[in-house]
Formats: sequence, C-alpha cells, structure tokens
Amino acid sequence: FDTAGTTRRAFVAGSASFFGLAVASPMAFADELSLDEALSPRVLGQSDAPIHVAEYYSMTCGHCADFHNNTFPKVKARLIDEGIVRFEMRPFPLDGLALRAHALARAVPESKFFAMVKMLLAKHAVWVRAEDPIAELQKMARLAGVNADIFNAVMRNRPLLEGLVAQRQIGIDKWGVSSTPSFVVNDDLLISGNKNYDDFAEALSAFGA
Repeated sequence: FDTAGTTRRAFVAGSASFFGLAVASPMAFADELSLDEALSPRVLGQSDAPIHVAEYYSMTCGHCADFHNNTFPKVKARLIDEGIVRFEMRPFPLDGLALRAHALARAVPESKFFAMVKMLLAKHAVWVRAEDPIAELQKMARLAGVNADIFNAVMRNRPLLEGLVAQRQIGIDKWGVSSTPSFVVNDDLLISGNKNYDDFAEALSAFGA
C-alpha cells in the first residue's frame, strides 16, 4: 500500500475530520501512562544483539497481519530469542482506523505492548471489517485491561495521535518508506514487503543472521 504522498498535516487533518476530532477538545492522557512513555520505542530482544530491525507497520495492513501471524513467530524463536536480532516496531498508520489501533497498543504498559499487537493482528479480519470497528477495538481493549474511560481518552488524544503520525513521517523522510511492512536493518538497508521466514532471514544474512 503506497502512502508516501500523504503529508503529515493532511493525514492528521483527514483523520480528525473523519472521526470528529476537529471540534473535540484535547483530553488528558491516562494517568497510568505518560505521553513520552506512550511514544517511546517498542523493542523486543537483547540490547547487544548485532542486528537491529525496525519494522514500519500499519494495524490495518493485511500484509503486516500475515507477516506477524505466520513469519514473526519464527523470527522471534530463531533470531530474537537467540540474541541475533533486536526487533523494534514503529507505527506507520495507513488510515484513521489504523491510527486509533496504534494508539490503543500504546495505551497498555510497555511490557504488554507486543502481546497487544499480537492480539490485534491475529484478530485483524474481525475488527477491520466490522460494521463498527471502533466498538470491536474497545472489546479487545477490555480484554487487555483498558477500561472505557481510558479507551475513549486514547481514541481522542490529539498529542498521542499526532505523535504517532510524526513517527510515520520520519519513516518517509529518513528511509523512504512508502508501503507496509517495511524493515530498516541496522540503519542501512530497507526491506519492503511481506516475507516468509526464509526470505526474511536471507535478507538479513549480509548482517550475520
């Protein structure tokens, strides 16, 4: 899905208009989680792993869901858990719904982030295609211990949403990311597209994987 032509300002404005945020007053972020914490890097693996992989992904991207449901378990078992790869997930929302789902994943404690992403992508077809996808997101939020007040605050939190869009823009400006999933390896190589495990590992082989 090519979105590089969408500017940060237009993307935020479009999302705000679609969800009625243009006239909504900013709401305080959940007391349990500061904005800085919510926007901090989400990384899995050992800090001294020789290979750093940063994935730009969108919660509404079917290719991203397929990668995480089918390829990522092998990546985790064979590369991350073995201390070869440190894996970071960076938001690249493709639309307003994806933006809200990314915000929800950032609303849970950092220790539960990857479990939350796993659940959202495993149930991707359920909530993305639902008649009321926000209501479906709220159901999953309850399972993760996010109550209705916090959920509603997160869905309408402009600083958080704009912070996530800003991270997306960095992917465009610095790495030329134009589709999801895309992977930046050791701040050097950009790998684009959904990969099976063998192809993904082969792409990392130049870095010692």
